[in-house]
Amino acid sequence: MNLQLIFVLIGGLGLFFFGMQIMSEGLKGVAGERLKSVLSIVTKLPVIGLLAGAAVTCLIQSSSATSVMVVGFVNAGLMTLKQAISVIIGANIGTTFTAWLVSSMSVFKVTHYALPVVGIGFAVKTFGKTKNIRFWGQVLVGFGLLFLGLDFMKDAFAPLKDSQYVKDMFLTFSDNPMMGVLVGIIFTILLQSSSATIAIVQVMAFSGLISFPAAIPIILGDNIGTTITAQLASVGTTLSARRAAMAHTLFNIIGVGYMLFFVYTGWFTRVIDFLIPGGITTKNIMFHIAVAHSAFNVVNALIFLPFVGFLEKASVFLVSKKKGAIEMGPQYLEKHLLETPPIAMEQARREAVRMMGQARESVSSSVKSFLEGDMAALKPVTKLEQAIDNLQSAITQYLVELSQRKLSREISEELPVLIHSVNDIERIGDHAENIAELSERKMEKKLPFTNEAINELSLMWNELSSMMIEAEEALRKNASQIAETVLNREQRVNDFQINLKKAHINRLHHGLCNIRSGVVFMDFVDNLEKIGDHLTNIAQGVMGEMKWKGQEEDASLLSEQALS
Repeated sequence: MNLQLIFVLIGGLGLFFFGMQIMSEGLKGVAGERLKSVLSIVTKLPVIGLLAGAAVTCLIQSSSATSVMVVGFVNAGLMTLKQAISVIIGANIGTTFTAWLVSSMSVFKVTHYALPVVGIGFAVKTFGKTKNIRFWGQVLVGFGLLFLGLDFMKDAFAPLKDSQYVKDMFLTFSDNPMMGVLVGIIFTILLQSSSATIAIVQVMAFSGLISFPAAIPIILGDNIGTTITAQLASVGTTLSARRAAMAHTLFNIIGVGYMLFFVYTGWFTRVIDFLIPGGITTKNIMFHIAVAHSAFNVVNALIFLPFVGFLEKASVFLVSKKKGAIEMGPQYLEKHLLETPPIAMEQARREAVRMMGQARESVSSSVKSFLEGDMAALKPVTKLEQAIDNLQSAITQYLVELSQRKLSREISEELPVLIHSVNDIERIGDHAENIAELSERKMEKKLPFTNEAINELSLMWNELSSMMIEAEEALRKNASQIAETVLNREQRVNDFQINLKKAHINRLHHGLCNIRSGVVFMDFVDNLEKIGDHLTNIAQGVMGEMKWKGQEEDASLLSEQALS
């Protein structure tokens, strides 16, 4: 292959990728947030998840994008691992649509109209009156560029069909399918797109470079290679997100593993030949490849659908929970318990206690970092804040749904109080982030703090730390007596704030304190005092001192939460 043909191939591949990207973004724009809505409301029925995954992937033309989206939902605690696995299985079916789209070039000569389609699409995108029309113009531009890229790739491969070396190389894939699988894996990892790998194989087959039996192992390897995208997306995310990515990899590796038996025996080829009667020609070989790609993914999905639980357990075993791992989603908010309000209320309280524990851990980590100058202690703070925000949203929504049931007077009074407590816990998490930022500023700017200042802050923190532990315990046991000790500590925390500020001003007056350090010192003290205020609110809620003045305030609060 000379240099000019290499340039044509690279350019064609670039146009194909660019077209796919533009078309995918246009389709996402047309569908809007409905795509995410479809995925986020997936039920516990695996078949619904499969259909949703297939439908969304057909629309956005990228199983990788769907997988990454699903990993994001799991990371945010909006989807369980089991739900995610069923959607990922469906995404594997949806991605086969691209191969069918590419196959049309062998029958309809779509490439002849690629440039006019780009022009028309650009005009629609530029002059369209509504946003939706402009998105459809973008889809047309992407569609045209995609087929223009395929046409360039076809031209680049055409001279190679007379090369005996190339023919012999691809012939080995028929004799040694494992090598073909490996090539498919490597190509897809490099290109980061299973659709691109399949399209290249289809164009090569159309150009007479590769036979159908030799193409099958590459197709299988492509399905393994595409899982690398979800694996990369899961790096640095939650435990559940990494397990979702692992389930995707297991699903494809196991599927390819047992399918290789049918490839070696020749049964796979015979089944496809049966599905498409007549001999294989350059006119229909692209359709043979599309059918083979779809057949593998559909069969694999149907086989694994009853075993989603097995995939879940296997991925949990392979991606074990590390010490200190943070769970992002709720653990106790079962929807079916809403029909039994007393139990549902207790579950919401348990979730709030867990949320309080995460807030306490977040504050402790940020304070430790500040007092000890330990940057590593800040590592869990961001993830804990995300987990706290997720739990606030989940608990509030759960309580709003509970409020729509027939409730006893006791639960009706307790419910808005718990919502307020959850909001207070979330704000404690915000203050933990504020302290983390102060700690970063202190270390990055190398701001000096006297031993006296650090000792004073440590004493205030010790008081607040005890207050947090007691508030969590009061919330867990719904114990008024423990809540009362929390209220008693509030005055001591307030006294610390006043005395520490006085001591700080005295140090400034005697030139013992850096002014920039003093600003950070004051902010730190204020954040601790505000955390104390939120803990006081929680304690008052436990003691029943936050009963609302009227039913109108109850209704207003719940309406606000429902709308948000």
